[in-house]
Amino acid sequence: MTKLFTASMDRRRFLSFTALGVSSVALAGCATGPMYPDGPAPTPLPPPPTFEEYSLMYGPLEDGGFQIPAVPYTQIDQQFLRQVVANTTGQKPGTIVVDTLGHNLYFTLPGGQAVRYGVGLGRAGFEWAGAGVIQWKQKWPKWTPPDEMIARDPKLEKFSVRNGGQPGGLKNPLGARALYIFQNGEDTLFRVHGTPEWKSIGKSVSSGCVRMINQDVIDLYERVPNKTPIVVVNGLGSPIVEDRLPSSMPIDSGVPVGSTLIGPA
Repeated sequence: MTKLFTASMDRRRFLSFTALGVSSVALAGCATGPMYPDGPAPTPLPPPPTFEEYSLMYGPLEDGGFQIPAVPYTQIDQQFLRQVVANTTGQKPGTIVVDTLGHNLYFTLPGGQAVRYGVGLGRAGFEWAGAGVIQWKQKWPKWTPPDEMIARDPKLEKFSVRNGGQPGGLKNPLGARALYIFQNGEDTLFRVHGTPEWKSIGKSVSSGCVRMINQDVIDLYERVPNKTPIVVVNGLGSPIVEDRLPSSMPIDSGVPVGSTLIGPA
């Protein structure tokens, strides 16, 4: 969690949003019923953030030597702003769930809660569904567009793997953070990553990957350890298609096809 966010919280809200020291757990199947029907009662939800708190959560931020600009959060539907909600995903604590139908990403917490973020998603023909793990995480990642993308837009050759890629920065398509999704031990070429294009949140406009506001992806990055399970579904309660790999090359891949990523433990 960023200093920007925690500085705005009174003790009660601060504990509600930050007592999230969960570890990665085994992936569970989707369920449409209560998360823990025979377990303890869910922890009461904190009230939604106030506009003053949102102004700090999405305010300007210095990170890694870069000055991330403020996000005009009042122009974004509130359902896509970060908040703690009931865990209706059917997944155990420590799981990322991307609902492509609702344009939301959930990180599930103990006590029947989840942190919900708004996301931008790929256009038709680039979406995928399935289960995988976050194999690797990177701050201010380098971007290396795949050859298929360069063939469609030759001016991007200067950012090819042959030319060293595009260094991390405010104009980099992967934003402030990237979480790399692997499935069955292989890189899916799909990422959860930041973007300065806040207008894309809640919409299907990117080319394959899961986009988040930079302030949100920084928050998620700090919560999520490597090997965290991730499930991508088309609507909460939808079945998981575990062996479905993408049929099209996403534009925001970040590494060339066939690369093996070895991240920190």
